Amino acid sequence: MTAPNTLGIDFGTSNSAAGIAVAGRPFLIDVEPGETTLPTALFFGIDPKRMLIGRPASRALIDGAEGRFVRALKSLLGTPLLYEKRRLGGELVDFSLIISRFLAELKSRAETMCHQDFTHALSGRPVLFHSADPARNAKAEEDLRQCYLGAGFQDVKFLPEPEAAALSQGEMVTDGALGLIVDIGGGTSDYTIFEKHAGDLQIRSSHGLRLGGTDFDRQLSMDHVMPLLGKAAPIRNEFGPGTLPAPNAIFNDLATWQKIPFLYSRESLRLAKDLEKRAVDKAVLGRLVSVLEDETGHDIAFSVERGKIQTNREDTGRIALGMVQRGLGVELTHEMLDESLNSFVDQIAAQAVETCTAAALAPDQITDIVFVGGSSLLSALQNRIRARFPAARLHQGNAMTAVVDGLALASATAFS
Repeated sequence: MTAPNTLGIDFGTSNSAAGIAVAGRPFLIDVEPGETTLPTALFFGIDPKRMLIGRPASRALIDGAEGRFVRALKSLLGTPLLYEKRRLGGELVDFSLIISRFLAELKSRAETMCHQDFTHALSGRPVLFHSADPARNAKAEEDLRQCYLGAGFQDVKFLPEPEAAALSQGEMVTDGALGLIVDIGGGTSDYTIFEKHAGDLQIRSSHGLRLGGTDFDRQLSMDHVMPLLGKAAPIRNEFGPGTLPAPNAIFNDLATWQKIPFLYSRESLRLAKDLEKRAVDKAVLGRLVSVLEDETGHDIAFSVERGKIQTNREDTGRIALGMVQRGLGVELTHEMLDESLNSFVDQIAAQAVETCTAAALAPDQITDIVFVGGSSLLSALQNRIRARFPAARLHQGNAMTAVVDGLALASATAFS
């Protein structure tokens, strides 16, 4: 029986990619001209027939085009928000349909480039979509399965993302090695321990945590940006004397990539204007009102992300907030970055050790650690992992393509 044409797809929280195996090597699709990865982002303009994805979607947002920007959709899998309907591009849709359309576009671009139809998909998935809720974790995979079927695939199988990364990055370690993949993506942290013998890999254990780069962004925003918009600002009691701090919920949602679109509503704007009216410092809450009126929440999130990356690379960076108020911004130091993210980094390092425990191994038995995923580049995280695994050699894998490389290789036999 001939194996069906199968496309390997890494549908990520922040970035996505697709590929197939050619002569035993991964061949990645140019999902955008000259690019093998694209941001998992969409922009819906006023024309209901025009949906932009990837870099054009981000450019439309940055250029101030009229419409609605959406990102981090993967984080909605397994939650009721996935099926909440929103009017986007003049059409009432839910986010499961949007994910299906995104996957259908990847499928179409791959078919155009490869001159063949892809009837089946091998998709990456986190080890745990929701690490604290097994039922929601199972629901998330079923949600994603239905999105693939809605995209036009006849069937889909799933491979844990760190195991896919091990398939493609195993060549970094020598025979006899006991390796650990540390895959820190936009929404989850995933781990796989593998052994290498005579060139073959054997998976010993995999583990996961719902914590990733978008959580880093949210915490940095909550600590350093949202106070400039009124977080914790004193609000006069509506009845009687005294003040109370502004409610946290609206700021938390504004700092969370996938929740920003839900704030652009009359109810949220009404709440912000009420807070401004009763604020001791009306100017600060006025900034919140302007962000909701001008729909610049994603602009702020992008600026936080850029500031994080710049600070990690250069020790100092800036979160520019000129879209809120001319000249407004936050100077971000390495110390501020470490302080905001310290508890997250501790959790990620602790779960790497837990992966060893599940495999009946001690951390000092790990000979090699391979970091993959864009958020694995955070220096504080690598330093913390190094301290927990003092005997291991550290390798930086192909941060953006390690998972899709492995999915491409495995796609050749996924349905055999």
